Amino acid sequence: MLVELVLGGLYLFAWLVFGWSAALRSWLAGFIYSPWLMVPAFAMVFGGLALLLDLPLSYYSGFVLPHRFGQSTQDLRGWIIDQVKGLLISAVFGLLILEIVYWLLREQPETWWLWLTAFMFLFNVLIANLAPVLLFPVFYKFSPLDEQHADLAARLTQLAQSANAAIKGVYQFDMSSRTKSANAALVGLGNTRRILLGDTLLAEFTDDEIETVMAHELGHHVHRDLPLGILVESGLVLVGFYLAALVLNGGVELFGFYAPGDIATLPLLGLVLGLYGLITMPLSNAWSRWRERLADRYALECTHNGPAFASAMIRLANQNLADADPESWVVLLLYSHPPLRERIEMAADQPW
Repeated sequence: MLVELVLGGLYLFAWLVFGWSAALRSWLAGFIYSPWLMVPAFAMVFGGLALLLDLPLSYYSGFVLPHRFGQSTQDLRGWIIDQVKGLLISAVFGLLILEIVYWLLREQPETWWLWLTAFMFLFNVLIANLAPVLLFPVFYKFSPLDEQHADLAARLTQLAQSANAAIKGVYQFDMSSRTKSANAALVGLGNTRRILLGDTLLAEFTDDEIETVMAHELGHHVHRDLPLGILVESGLVLVGFYLAALVLNGGVELFGFYAPGDIATLPLLGLVLGLYGLITMPLSNAWSRWRERLADRYALECTHNGPAFASAMIRLANQNLADADPESWVVLLLYSHPPLRERIEMAADQPW
């Protein structure tokens, strides 16, 4: 991660300091006259080179290490296909967002950051709703729980009803096609809300353990963590875009840009937002850990099964090769969930 951060920062910095950004824009302007076409053309060169620079690290962290520790079940061909799928999806959504960003920069140079925050809020809500039916199936196969797990499906449906969570079913997905890790989630909004269980979870965990894991996920619903999270994220994004607006205005003359809406400002925009995200990451993680603790407490109070919750956390630590007791500074900077040791101790702290 550290190598990736340093290389990414140096890459963005080099485009600004050596004038590559302005030079590429000027070269493209020789045969592209539409600002709408300039955005994808610039992004293809700028993003393509960044992708090639990051490819060895992605391969090492995403394929080599998981296989070295026996965590991955995916062959190289499958990994490459997943990377291509992810790249295509990122390219579609990324290009859409970039076009909106630079359209707003051209049309609303003084207030673009405010309009862009509103757009990102709506975009995040839309993605939360559509992801279970449009994006997840691109990578995994989903099916309703079979007769073998009918009792579990009934228990989880009842659990959702007790949390006033209207779900459209309980589904399993083929997590084992890629990893030995286990996971479960409550995903979607409105008519796409559903419970998802990895087949690795179904194979290795008891029904009681799965119930406590899902009770935790339903705790997020009870505490309205999804809408609250989108609001908190939007607040952070608003500040980040405002700071980016200030820096773009100051960087126009410094780096030879035409205006803040010049596509050549893209490396500067990426550098500012990247630094801002790095600085605010501990704050975002602290918020997340707080909400996760509340969800843990809900799961324990709802199921009254501290031993099953603790055994589920121990099993997750072992199956996912998670560090159960990381250093405090690592938790502070990087962890969006409380350490598993803390969660296990919480379950054993009192007779739930």
